[in-house]
Amino acid sequence: MNLYLRLLIVLIKTLLARQCGLLESSRLSFRVTPLDCDLNMHMNNGRYLTFMDLGRIHMLGQTGMLKPLLHARWMPVLGAAEINFICPLRPLRRFELLTRLVTWDEKYFYVEQRFESKGRLCAVALVKGLFVTKGRPVESSAVLKMLNIDVNAPRMPEVVRHWNDLASLKKKHYG
Repeated sequence: MNLYLRLLIVLIKTLLARQCGLLESSRLSFRVTPLDCDLNMHMNNGRYLTFMDLGRIHMLGQTGMLKPLLHARWMPVLGAAEINFICPLRPLRRFELLTRLVTWDEKYFYVEQRFESKGRLCAVALVKGLFVTKGRPVESSAVLKMLNIDVNAPRMPEVVRHWNDLASLKKKHYG
């Protein structure tokens, strides 16, 4: 199925979805098509990232963040992604993508995305993203203030903290 068609379907689902809380999971269902597969006859690793984009759009819509952010011309940008593949998703297999905001700091929002099929975890990813306007980052506190959200960030999970430390180390080493 064409990815633009899937995007259109997700946008329609987002409009019809019930509103959820800031830290609740957003859930989307998909089926692996043959066009999603690689030569090993399972979902291509790059396709996971594309589905993750759709999951984040849906999460932003379900939490009520999407319209005000687009209206303010604050565009979401991915800063990093890390994914672990646990078991393959074969052609025609149905799966669910669960997306949830985990925490945030001054600059980034941290999101967990899980691919599940038949009650089994198939892949899990962490992403960090931010919002930019006119090429400049928007502080997380400004995003939350604009959305009238007045809550403290949940404690950063140890796995996210270690992932951030690794990213800093990579910047020092390769930068």
